[in-house]
Amino acid sequence: MEAAVEFENVSVRYGSYTALDGVSLRIPEGAFVAIIGPNGAGKSTLLKLILGLLRPSEGEVRVFGRPALKVPAEWLGYVAQFKTLDRSFPALALELVASGLRRRWPFRLSAREREAALAALRRVRGEELADRRLSRLSGGELQRVYLARAFVRRPRMLLLDEPATGMDVLGEADMYRMLEQYQREHRATVLMITHDWEAARYHATHVLVLNRRVIGFGPPERALSDECLRRAFGHVGHPHELSFSVERRDA
Repeated sequence: MEAAVEFENVSVRYGSYTALDGVSLRIPEGAFVAIIGPNGAGKSTLLKLILGLLRPSEGEVRVFGRPALKVPAEWLGYVAQFKTLDRSFPALALELVASGLRRRWPFRLSAREREAALAALRRVRGEELADRRLSRLSGGELQRVYLARAFVRRPRMLLLDEPATGMDVLGEADMYRMLEQYQREHRATVLMITHDWEAARYHATHVLVLNRRVIGFGPPERALSDECLRRAFGHVGHPHELSFSVERRDA
């Protein structure tokens, strides 16, 4: 299977602080990867390298066979954990989704852009939010709008940093169904940072356990082993949390 992402001995340093240390990794195209690790493990740094927002201090990052800095922007869809847009900005949800088409704010939408943004909102079951101001969206609704923004270009890869933030249990389950459906329909690769081991276990085809270095990578039942989790976190939590008695979804 072709590689969607390849890291070759990648390190990232911020002054004297090492965020990633000698990471080598190959993620197959079409995988659904859950990335877990303690705070400060380098998870967000890893996504930023793939997006071309950071340069490694050492090593090489390739995405779909190209250097990360040379990957077309439309190939990648990204949902950040922390949203920098001021919610008081007098804008509509549809405009925020459409901003993913231009990579800048669309002060006037063409008919094509409007239809593309509406189609992305329909995909996340949020079409009724199109003409609602951002200030009137709940946390879960805003997260749906940002997910639609990531979908709007129909990217080959989705990168999601804690995508369940602000969602209730039903909204979270719905989001995972949307991601799995998009992955199947477009043969897309999904990389998702999460602190939810259950989500990693039941929704991912692969789990990356990271703590500045690769601690484990592979199917959930292997990567979420006691040994990997102890090496990453120093503990494994309650024993029942690691039970694999319920089958994960089909890959």
